[in-house]
Amino acid sequence: MATDVLADIWDEALRYLQKHHSPCWRNWFEQIEPLSLDGGLLMLGVPDRSWMHYLTQPDCKESLKEAVGQITGRLIFLEVEVTDGIGAEGQATSDMELMYFSPDYTFDNFVVGPCNRLTHAACIAVSENPGATYNPLFIHGNVGLGKTHLLQATCHSTMKSRKTCNVMYLSCETFVNHFIRAVENGDLYDFRYKYRHVDMLVIDDIQFLSARDRSQEEFFHTFNTLYQSRRQIVMTADVGPAEIPNLEDRLISRFSQGLVTRIDQPCFETRMAILNKKVMMRGIDVPEEVIDFIARKIESNTRELEGALTKIHGMAMVDGQQITMDIAQAALGEQPATTQKTITISQIIEAVTDHYNVKLTDLQSKRRSRSIALPRQVCMYLARGLTNHSLEEIGGYFGGRDHTTVLHGFRNIDKLCDNDEGMRATVDSLVSSLTQK
Repeated sequence: MATDVLADIWDEALRYLQKHHSPCWRNWFEQIEPLSLDGGLLMLGVPDRSWMHYLTQPDCKESLKEAVGQITGRLIFLEVEVTDGIGAEGQATSDMELMYFSPDYTFDNFVVGPCNRLTHAACIAVSENPGATYNPLFIHGNVGLGKTHLLQATCHSTMKSRKTCNVMYLSCETFVNHFIRAVENGDLYDFRYKYRHVDMLVIDDIQFLSARDRSQEEFFHTFNTLYQSRRQIVMTADVGPAEIPNLEDRLISRFSQGLVTRIDQPCFETRMAILNKKVMMRGIDVPEEVIDFIARKIESNTRELEGALTKIHGMAMVDGQQITMDIAQAALGEQPATTQKTITISQIIEAVTDHYNVKLTDLQSKRRSRSIALPRQVCMYLARGLTNHSLEEIGGYFGGRDHTTVLHGFRNIDKLCDNDEGMRATVDSLVSSLTQK
């Protein structure tokens, strides 16, 4: 197919995608290079693996295929390849359980304010001179304030400037699980070699080490090995080192010997800037007065700001309306209840079971396989965000589960949305479909 014809098809497909599948659309899609369209096979070229991972997530991939199919009238198959060798970034340790890097989480996309200025500066300094500046770097703060964003931005920047840098980025839970399996399988040598020969170890939610004596012992020696060889260590937690319960004193001392920095809740001006950045990334047309309204209404964290924006956009998509103040106020509860759309747990269950092709009886059963547990937790997450039901009431819809189970499910999906673009797109799509009904 001629290059100019392919470019025209791709431009039209992007416009279709932005209009009909806005939750997965990003402004950097315009930098994707359509390489060829032959026999229904569309080849796309991207500069690094984080872009490829995003585009090949099921929801995004199917949306792209639909968009190009609508323009061409053909059944489309999609393949994505990195066009710059191994990519514009350096090496990242390959493991299916390690977290992947989101193309959204870069320093360019991070909004700096009084609440996070020191932490942002420290992450840039670490990326420019790993192992020598602020080692270890310990970041703490409540959920949804940007810790994961800064971790990934640090990894992105480090690997771009240092092509051979071996970066390992994972959750503390994954480290503990790897250690337990290594003990059970007698693979401690391989485990230790893997973790003690990286150039940068980046671990999210280090508080998961709490009360795990053998894992703390192993991490202590891993930490010492990396630190003594001037390898960079970056960690995050909900609280500071001394506030992590049942953490050994020697680990508290090690974690505190570098730079410990906290991220606080964003101020009003920062919230405005965050919303404007999200609007730009999604390509949504949002009046300034609505941005101001959301920033004043939502004071807690970035994730809830983005959730509010998604809900407002979803309601505006009904009948193709533009976002207005009236829609924003209705979405965030600023109008009488009679004018607000009521979403029931039954509607949420119907949407989720349709999406994941599971049965209600499975969700209410005691089965814990991922194919059942994940849709169940998505239901709990949406029910907590879109209804006024208590945790106990939500649990009652799923086999009489208690409030702690519901809270665990909510937190798990919340975390997945932060680290997995495919999950975030799925949740955004479900929210949009529920608010449009």
